[in-house]
Formats: sequence, C-alpha cells, structure tokens
Amino acid sequence: MSLVEIAMPPTAQNAVIHLHPTDNIAVARAPLSVGQTIEVDGVPITVREQIPVGHKVSVREVPEGGRIVRYGQDIGAAKTRLQPGQWVHVHNLKYEELHLQYEFPEKEVPYPPMPANVPTFQGYLREDGRAGTRNYIAVVAASNCAAHTAELIAQSYALETMPPNVDGVIAFPHGEGCGHSVGPDTVQLQRTLRGVLMHPNVAGAVILGLGCEVNQIDHYLGHGSPRTDRLQGFTLQGSGGTRATVAAAREAIASMMERAADEKRTSISASKIVLGLECGGSDSFSGITANPALGACADLLAAINASAVLSETTEIFGAEHLLVKRSRNREVAEKLLGLVRWYKQYLSRFDGSFDDNPSPGNKEGGLTNILEKSLGAAAKGGTTTLMQVVDYAEAITSPGFCFMNTPGYDPVSLTGLAAGGCNVMAFTTGRGSATGFPSVPVIKIATNTTMYNRLRDNMDVNAGRIADGQATVASVGKEIFDLVLRVASGEKTCAEVLGHKEFVPWRIGPVM
Repeated sequence: MSLVEIAMPPTAQNAVIHLHPTDNIAVARAPLSVGQTIEVDGVPITVREQIPVGHKVSVREVPEGGRIVRYGQDIGAAKTRLQPGQWVHVHNLKYEELHLQYEFPEKEVPYPPMPANVPTFQGYLREDGRAGTRNYIAVVAASNCAAHTAELIAQSYALETMPPNVDGVIAFPHGEGCGHSVGPDTVQLQRTLRGVLMHPNVAGAVILGLGCEVNQIDHYLGHGSPRTDRLQGFTLQGSGGTRATVAAAREAIASMMERAADEKRTSISASKIVLGLECGGSDSFSGITANPALGACADLLAAINASAVLSETTEIFGAEHLLVKRSRNREVAEKLLGLVRWYKQYLSRFDGSFDDNPSPGNKEGGLTNILEKSLGAAAKGGTTTLMQVVDYAEAITSPGFCFMNTPGYDPVSLTGLAAGGCNVMAFTTGRGSATGFPSVPVIKIATNTTMYNRLRDNMDVNAGRIADGQATVASVGKEIFDLVLRVASGEKTCAEVLGHKEFVPWRIGPVM
C-alpha cells in the first residue's frame, strides 16, 4: 500500500505500512491489539501480540535464522521462528554485520550544466563567491580557557539593538583546544574553527585564546584566508585579562558592525544553497516520512546545481552499498568506503560497534538496529548521483548530492556541516530533538504528527502528514524546498526563535 492511500482512522487495510513487496515485516501506523486483523497485499493477518505504534509486525512466516527484510534490504536474522502477526524487535531480531557486495560505477558522471531557470533567494554575496543566509559577528574561542570570555563578549550585546542587516554577535565556546595530541586531532579542530570563522553567514569574527594553549590563535591569522580583513585575534594574556579582552574585542567588533550594517541582502541564485542533511532522535517513521521527503528536497536542490550534504557515517553503515552504486566515479566511491573503514577502526579502539548507535529512544520508536536505522537515514540523500565525499569539516565544493564524514551525535555532526560551508540545515526527528546552531538556521522536520503536535514550538514542518494520508513524499519535499529558500532569505526557524546555539567540535584523539 502506498503512503498516499493511508487515511485516518486505521482500518485493516491501512493499519500498517508495507514499504516494499519483498518486505516480510510491516510498520504499525497505530498501536495494534491482540486479535486485531490487518491486511497486507490482500492477505488478512491476525495480530498475535500488542505492538506499539511505529514498531514492526511480521507479515510472513520466517524460520529461525531467516532474514528480516525492510525497504527491500536485509536488516538482520530472526532469533526464533516467527509467525505472521508477531511483534518483531530487539527480543527476536538479531543484528549481524553484513558482507555487502559493492557495485562500483563503470564510468564517470559529468557535472551537470546550470539549468536555465533557477529560483533565487535574498542573501549576502561574499567575496569568495559563496552566499550567506545570515549576517553575524562571531566570537570563537580557540580553547576552553577562552570560552567564558567569548561568552561574556557576546552577552555584552544582549540588550543592545543591532544595526540593520546585522543578525547579532554570537559566541562559539567549547571545551577543546588544549590537552590535545598534536596531529590529526588538532588539525581537525583548526579546520573546524577556521570553517566557522570564515563561514559565509559570518560578516566578521574574533578568534580568542588564552595565549599558551595548544591551539594558538596564530593558526587563524594570515594563513591564506581569503577574508583576513574580517578577522581579528586576541589573547587574554596579551590583552591584560578577561575585562580588558572584552573591551578590546568590543572595539574591534564596532568596526566590523559598521561594515556588516552596510551589507544588504540581494537576489542570489538558489544554486548557492548548501543544505546540510541531518537526523536525530529518529523513530521508525523517519525512513517513511521525513527522511524521504528531505531526500525529495535534496533532489530538487541537485536539479538546480545547489548542494545537499548527507552526514553521519555511523548512520549509513549497512546502506553504504546503495551510495557506492550512485557515486560519480570510482574515486568518490572508494573515498566513501575508506571513511567507513576508518570509522570501524576508530570504534574498535574503544571496543565499540556501529550497532551501539541506536539510542534507547530510537528503539522505543521502533528502530531495532543500525542496519534498519541506516537504510532510513540514507533516504535523506535522495536519489541523485553522489558527487563529492569529504572528511569532517572539509569544504563542500561540489554541486549536487555530497557526503561528509561525521558522527551520528547531532551537535557534533551539525558543527562539521556548518564548518564545511552549509548555509542552511534541515534536521529530521521522530522523538523531538531540539538542537540548533549559532550561525546557521536549522529547519526541524517532524516524522509523525503526534510528536509535531506535542512540540509545536520546536518543529517547522510536519512530515507526519505523509503517514496520515494528507500529503505525499513529493509534496512535503517541495514544501521543505520552498521553506529552505524562505529561511535562506531571512525567515526565522523555530530553533532560531528559541535561541538554540549548540556548538560541539569533534574530538577524535586522547586527552593529554
């Protein structure tokens, strides 16, 4: 049954969602009771157990050790023999790491030409050709020792009226920058902070250090940055302490503010949109409603040579073969697989596995293991060619569908996407994650109507209407696309209105 045919209230014909003809499970659209009759492909099935909304029900007999299939893909083995109508979850579905066969691209897909009619948005065109969707002054701590002072500087503007065209002064405090092992970990932090300082949504920035930390502010000053005239640096030790540093930073920001106030939104091609694709607090409906709808939006962006950037390496594991098949060339595919292998080695250092990813909330929402979660999460990337693969916080330079190596931990993933140049982000959630970002607007997309109604202050779009039969994946995808353009033009998201400013760099090395 297609999602558009589902209507309220539940009947035998639409009480469950059967996503693919080969699936031997269906997803409960509403709670199922013992003895209730459901119908799949015209076959009546008697429900044998109480099954919560969003959870899986067996629709065919499966022998012990038999494969459980969702989205037409293997998500694990049955621990015991299953009868039609049984609840399928952690108690009887066994996670097994799959040995996938990869179908590599046989020839290179060229970059598409710019289409004739591309929509526009009202944004800030920067000297390097990128486009800002906001116009902030950023105060970035180089280390934990400068974090409090960075916050004090931003807070000192809290009661001040900003000049026209200036969105505010925002702080980027964090707990990193010292006690790092020198090498890949510090290089990644420097890449992350540099991406924040030079972000197209930032009109001017201050980098702030204590003076003796591993991550010296000299790493950000005069090192080939195309916008060094928009950046100044201070240390507490060199400026005379906290109060003196606040005063010095405010003096520098005053001139930045004047320049930012003179910058006005202008009409810019929507091909300049770089949309980060994120999910968090996922449930079983994520892969049915919000993620495919966001994927439809990603396809619309790719069609106009804008960029859509999938993240969370931990949440493509088990679905990476689908992305390999869609890669622009063998090099892109191999880089993706290299990042998956690296992440597996990274987890093994701590005796972890990819299946540690699903949270208790994910499982309560009906997701059993990482294979099932990944297949739904990858849907955010749509259906177009995978054009570019980058490491954490590396710059996105390609139009179309791209991938960035990040953890599944939402604030760390959003930080990497922002540092890579995403000027808008879209975040699907089934449990109600409320995360935002200081300088980049984050659009929240609910996977189910119940949660949307419960957290209306936090949610911008209700993709749950798809499962309710009131909208299609394509129509909600177009709704998200239109909202992206409005947000890029200045419309505030719920996360912005509520003041969410989560910023968490990814620390990959040991504490020294």
